[in-house]
Amino acid sequence: MMTDDIPYTTVARAGDIPVGEGRCFEVGGRLVAVFFDGSGYAAIDDLCPHMGAALSSGPLRDGMVTCPWHAWRFRLSDGAWCDDPRLKAEVFAVRVVDGTIEVAVPSRAPACGGPSSGPSVSPAPPRP
Repeated sequence: MMTDDIPYTTVARAGDIPVGEGRCFEVGGRLVAVFFDGSGYAAIDDLCPHMGAALSSGPLRDGMVTCPWHAWRFRLSDGAWCDDPRLKAEVFAVRVVDGTIEVAVPSRAPACGGPSSGPSVSPAPPRP
């Protein structure tokens, strides 16, 4: 995961995410799930590649998040689906700087060739 050309964006303060849980943040127009396992943070695309459920609301155990809709498990280390590692959710670099959690999330190319927006972050709205 190269981050040389991808800027880091602050999403939260260290300590804001409880151990064993995730939170969703919008970064550069993308939904990113950030998890804390008690010793470090990990970031993964919040949308399950199966049916689009919010992975941030799934339980975290042994370095894997379980999708709340259909119990698909994804490794946070590489985003691989535990039942078939060929299917993956995108993972993002995470670091803690001066007490803040930062993620490096590449912008997606605009769907219609329009201008892309610069980095932005906001808590994602709750999803049903």
